[in-house]
Amino acid sequence: MTVTHFSRRRLLAASAALAVAWRARADDALWPARPVRLILPFTPGGSTDFQGRILCDMLTRNFGQSFYLDYKPGAGSNIGVAEVARAAPDGYTLGWITVASHAINPTLYAKLPFDHLRDFAPVSMIGQFPNLLVVNNALPVTTVPELIALLKREPGKYAFASSGVGTSLHLSGEMFKVMTGTDMVHVPYKGGAQAVMDVIGGQVHMTFGNMPTVLPQARGGKVRDIPAIAETVPGFLAISWHGVAFPARTPQPIIDRLASAIHRALATTEMQEKLAAGGSKATPLGPQEFAAFIRADTERWAHAIRAAGVRLD
Repeated sequence: MTVTHFSRRRLLAASAALAVAWRARADDALWPARPVRLILPFTPGGSTDFQGRILCDMLTRNFGQSFYLDYKPGAGSNIGVAEVARAAPDGYTLGWITVASHAINPTLYAKLPFDHLRDFAPVSMIGQFPNLLVVNNALPVTTVPELIALLKREPGKYAFASSGVGTSLHLSGEMFKVMTGTDMVHVPYKGGAQAVMDVIGGQVHMTFGNMPTVLPQARGGKVRDIPAIAETVPGFLAISWHGVAFPARTPQPIIDRLASAIHRALATTEMQEKLAAGGSKATPLGPQEFAAFIRADTERWAHAIRAAGVRLD
């Protein structure tokens, strides 16, 4: 009697667990059954907002369910990204992640309200664009070897501008210094546009800038582009990138379904042209590839951050 009762209890428990598992699978297959929030950790109106709107529009059309932006700016994107990490892992909160939140800030900040590797499930990279080096037209260099030679002849004489301390543009310069054994003075600005204007005006000698900001000035002949740094400095890679991630423990079928939809869209001419209009190159990386890229990029930037002695509280 006792054995039979025990067996019945085990059978009922197993049946209940199986029912829960089947319901979970059914829910995953029906995803998204309601609107999906994409947390954007920046203010409206910038290039990131433009890219996020493109993505939401594409996903809304693809799934027939609304994807919408929820702006959570502040603290170098840490506020919005932390909210993603705390969200329920049910597939209805998605986060916009970047080189700042998931490669630079983990070393730059003494303490973060999230673990950038443990607390997220990367879905896909969306796009990337290089940080270009441009110089004032009066600077007597046209190639990377010429620039390195100039900086070594007179260490500390020349200055490079950036959009602010700890940004990828600042750290691109620090990475260049470390990998070439040169010395330059860093001049931080409150934005990339003003930094480029002062390079044009000759107040500073050069800047590492996001391609959408500096390329039009180079094409217009107002500054000189110094291309192909990696050909002279092997291993140099300073790019800005963006992608999306769910909170950790989001069901894998949901992650895979979203990644597949994004990659199909990024393969279209329409999506590539829209991203290019915002200065970004479509760069689809799947969940595993994207996670591996984040780990490698974190180490790459950490080396530059430590060498520069930059630390934010």
